[in-house]
Amino acid sequence: MKRDTYEQSTTAAGWNFDNSYARLPKDLYVRLNPTPVEAPKLALFNRPLAESLGLDAETLAGQEGSALFSGNRLPTGAEPLAQAYAGHQFGHFAMLGDGRAHLLGEQLTPDGSRFDIQLKGSGRTPFSRNGDGRAALGPMLREYLISEAMYGLGIPTTRSLAVVTTGQPVYRQTPLQGAILTRVAASHIRVGTFEYLASRHNWEAVRTLAEYTMGRHFPELLKTEQPFLAFLFAVLDRQAALVARWLQVGFIHGVMNTDNVALCGESIDYGPCAFMDSYDPATVFSSIDHGGRYAYGRQPAIAQWNLGRFAETLLPLLHDEEDKALELANEAISAYPQIFRRHWLTGMRAKLGLFNKEEDDSELLTDLLSCMERCNADYTNTLRDLALETFPGETIFQDEEFQRWHQRWQARLGRQGENIQESRSLMLAHNPAVIPRNHRVEEALTAAEEGDYSVLRRLLEVLASPYEDRPEHDAYRQPPPASACVYKTFCGT
Repeated sequence: MKRDTYEQSTTAAGWNFDNSYARLPKDLYVRLNPTPVEAPKLALFNRPLAESLGLDAETLAGQEGSALFSGNRLPTGAEPLAQAYAGHQFGHFAMLGDGRAHLLGEQLTPDGSRFDIQLKGSGRTPFSRNGDGRAALGPMLREYLISEAMYGLGIPTTRSLAVVTTGQPVYRQTPLQGAILTRVAASHIRVGTFEYLASRHNWEAVRTLAEYTMGRHFPELLKTEQPFLAFLFAVLDRQAALVARWLQVGFIHGVMNTDNVALCGESIDYGPCAFMDSYDPATVFSSIDHGGRYAYGRQPAIAQWNLGRFAETLLPLLHDEEDKALELANEAISAYPQIFRRHWLTGMRAKLGLFNKEEDDSELLTDLLSCMERCNADYTNTLRDLALETFPGETIFQDEEFQRWHQRWQARLGRQGENIQESRSLMLAHNPAVIPRNHRVEEALTAAEEGDYSVLRRLLEVLASPYEDRPEHDAYRQPPPASACVYKTFCGT
C-alpha cells in the first residue's frame, strides 16, 4: 500500500505520538509502512502496560487492537519507519537495519515519559536482505514472556504490549504460524546505530545522534565541560549495571552483538536467551554460539568489547587530536571492569543480606560460587534457600566446604549493625523464588503454538511476582528433570 492511502485508525485509543527520531537525519531510517496481513488475531495483550502508556486498553483489546498491532491500520499520529544500523555479530562487522520491524513512533505517556512503539515481524524493508520480513509465533511469544519476566525481576528491559497472529504461515525449516510483536522501549538507539554512521564517515550525523541520545536519555550531560566523554562514561555505567543484574539472576542473553546493545540501558532482543539452572560460568544455551562467545560468565567481558566499538565511533567527538581522543577512549574502556565490579558487588552483597562493605566480601562471594559450581547446585534455589534459612537435602548443604563457608558468612552478618531479620528481608527482596525455568518456557510455548494459551498465561502470572513465596508456585521453583537439562535455544530469525 502507498503511505498516503494507508488506512488510519478512526479511534484515538489514547495515542499521543511525538516522533522525534523521525526528525533526525535521513541517513538513520527509511520511511515505509508495515505490510498488511490476511487475518490478524490478538493472541496476547498487556493491559497494565497499555494503561501505563495512557492507552485505552478496553478499545485495544478488541478488533481495533488486532488491526493496529498487526500493522493493518496505523495509530493516529504514527510515522512508520525502519531504522538503519550496523553491528558486530559474533565479532564480525555487518551492515544491518530493521529487516522485519517498523517503528511506529514515540508515545508520550501521561507522566511525560517517552517510549518507542515498534512492530516486529511486520514485513519486508530495504534492510531485509534475503529475509521475508516476518516472524514466527513461537519466538514472538518467547520475547513477550521473557521481557515481562525481566520486568518482574526489576531489570531494565524493553517490554511487550501485544502479540497478534497473522493468519499467514512463515517458512523456516518447516511452515510456522506467523505473528507480530509490539515492542515498547525507552528507545531503539544501539551501539550499532552509531557504528552505521561511523562506517559511512558521517561524523556530523554522529554528533547529531550523540546530542539527540544525550537529550533523550542523559540530558544532564549536555551542559558538562566534556559532554561526549561524559556520554561514553554514562553508557558504560548503564551497561555495567545491566549486565551485573543479568548475572545476579542467572540470565544469559545469548546474542550480545553490538546491534543488541541499547544505549538507554535496557535489555533488548530475547532470541536465544535462557536462564541458568545449575551454576556454571561456561553455560551456553544458544544453538548458534558454537564457541561460547556469549556464555554466562563471559558476558561482562563481551559488554566491555562492545563498548569499545561504541567508543571508536565517538573518537572525532572526544578530541580534535586523534592521539588524545584514543587516550581518552582507552581510559574510559579500561575503567569498565572496575565499574562493573562495583555494580556486581553491590547486588551480590544484597543477595547475601550484607548492608555494609568489607574488604573480603569479594572473596566470600566468589567462594560461594565456586562451591556451587563444584556441587552442581541450582543457582536460584541455593540463594533463595539461604534467604529462607531452609536447607533441603541437596548436595551443597551437606558439603563440608560449604558448611565452613556458611560459618564465615554467619560471622560476617554478625559484624554489621542490622539484625538477622533485616538481612533476611534484604535477601528475599533480591533473590527471586521463581525465574523463567527453561523447561517451563518451552512447555508454555509448545502449548500456545498448539492453540492452548492457558499454560503461558499461568506462567506469566507467576513471573509477575517472582520474589513472593506462594505455595501454589512451588512447582515453578523446581529445576528441570534430567531429560530437559540438555537445552538449546534458537534465534527465530
